Amino acid sequence: MTNIGGKEWQAVATTSQGTTRQLAGFIAKLKPSDVPAPVKKIVRKAFVDAIGCGLHGLTMPWARTIHDFAHEQGGPTEATMWCGGGAKVSAMNAALAAGTAVHSFDFDDHARAKIHPGAVVIPAALALGERENISGERLMTAIAAGYETMIRVSLAANPSSSRMRGWHLTGTTGTFGAAAAASVILGLDAETTASALGMAGTQSSGLWAFNSDGAMSKRFHPGRAAQSGIMAALLAQRGYHGPRFILEAPDGGFLQATSDEVRIHEIADGLGRDWRTEGTCFKPYACCGSNHSSIDAALAVLAENKLEAKDVKRVLIGVSRVVETQTGFVYRPTTVLNAQMSIRYDVAVGMLDGQAYLEQFTEERIKERDVVDLASRIDVQVDQEMDAVYPELYAGKVTVETRDGRKIVKRVDYSRGMPENPMDEAEVRRKFISLATAAAGPETARAILAIVDATPEATTVRSLATALGRVKIIG
Repeated sequence: MTNIGGKEWQAVATTSQGTTRQLAGFIAKLKPSDVPAPVKKIVRKAFVDAIGCGLHGLTMPWARTIHDFAHEQGGPTEATMWCGGGAKVSAMNAALAAGTAVHSFDFDDHARAKIHPGAVVIPAALALGERENISGERLMTAIAAGYETMIRVSLAANPSSSRMRGWHLTGTTGTFGAAAAASVILGLDAETTASALGMAGTQSSGLWAFNSDGAMSKRFHPGRAAQSGIMAALLAQRGYHGPRFILEAPDGGFLQATSDEVRIHEIADGLGRDWRTEGTCFKPYACCGSNHSSIDAALAVLAENKLEAKDVKRVLIGVSRVVETQTGFVYRPTTVLNAQMSIRYDVAVGMLDGQAYLEQFTEERIKERDVVDLASRIDVQVDQEMDAVYPELYAGKVTVETRDGRKIVKRVDYSRGMPENPMDEAEVRRKFISLATAAAGPETARAILAIVDATPEATTVRSLATALGRVKIIG
C-alpha cells in the first residue's frame, strides 16, 4: 500500500476492506468443517505438546514466579490455574501464567515464521474456553485460527527483518494469535474481530534484550501475549474500537513499525486454502530451534564416522546472519536461558551427551568443565549458503576437525521435528510423558494425557482445566 496520510487515509479507512479486515473475515467465518484434516491433526499434536511443556515448565522458578503473581492478582474466578490446587483467576491471568509455563524451557513448538505459537494460542484458548464453557471441537477450531493468524502475521513482517530490529516475534505477533482464538471462542463477527486484532496489535511487545544477559523476560513474552490477546477480544466484544487497519496502516501500522521489508501479501495469499499451520515444527531438543540443524549435523558427523567428542579438536558452524546474531555469541556459563540460546553450548553438549534434553540444561550441567571447554573450541560464522535460504530453511553446516587431522563437513537442511523430517505422533506423546512425569510422576502423566486425548471430542473443556488444576508438582 502506498503511503498516504491525513484526511485521504481516513477516507480509505472508512471505504476499503483492507488486509486486517480480510484476516478478520477469515477468523469470524471459520467453522470446524473449514479446517482441513491435516491441520486438525497438527493442532491436536500441538495441544499435547504444549500441555506437556507447560507442566514441566511449572517446575522452573521463573514460571512459578509468574504463576504466583497471577494467582495474587486474582480477578473473577473464570479459569483454572495449572498446578494451582484448583485455584481460579481471571482468564487473562490464567493465560499469563500458563503461557509463561509452556515457554519456560524453550521446548515448545515453533515455525519457520520464527515464532512459538503453542505457548501463546493454546493457553489463551483454554483459559477463555473454560470461562465460556465451550466444546473441545470449538477449542480446536479456535486454536487453528490462532495458529494461522500468528504465523501469517509473522511471515508478513518478514521474520528476518523484524528479528534484526530486535523484536521477539512470539511476543509481537502472539497478541494477534491469541486475539484470533479468543474471537472464535466469543463468536465475534468480522468487524468486531477486526477491532480485536487492532487492540491486540497495539499491545504488541517483546524485545531480544534478554539475550544480553540471559534474562527471564523471554519466558514471559508468550504469557503476556496470551493475556493481551484475550483482553483485546473482550474489549472488542464490549464495543471498544481497535484500529481496524492495524496491520497495513502506513503511519503506526504493525508491519511498518516492526519491519524494514514488509511482505503484506503473506496475510491473505491462499488464506483459508493454503494453511501455514501445516509448517508447525516440534522440538526434540530443549533449546533454540535455530540451533537444531547444527546439533543434528554434529551428531551425524560423530555417528557416521564412529567418533566421540574426545576425538574432536575444533568445530566450525556455518549459519545464517540472523542465527549468528541470535545464538552465535561466545559462550559463558551464566543462566539456563543463555545456554539454551547458545549454539556453541548446544552443539557441544549434544556431542558430549548425545542429546540436548532436560538433563543438558540444568544449572549444574551448563557450568561443567567438559562442556565449557568444548564450547570454547567451537567457532561460528555466517555462511552465505545458509544465509540465502533462511528462514525458509533452518539449515546448519558444521565442519568438524578431528585430532588426527581430518576435516569432516555435514550440512542439515531439515532438523528433526521439521515437517520434512517430522516427529510423529508417537514421539510427541513420548515427549509429553517424559515431561509430565518429570513434573508430576508417571501416574499423573498418563492420566492427564488420557484427558488431553479426549478433549477435542468433549462437550466441555472444563474437565481438562479441572484436571490440570489438580496436578501437583513433585520435588
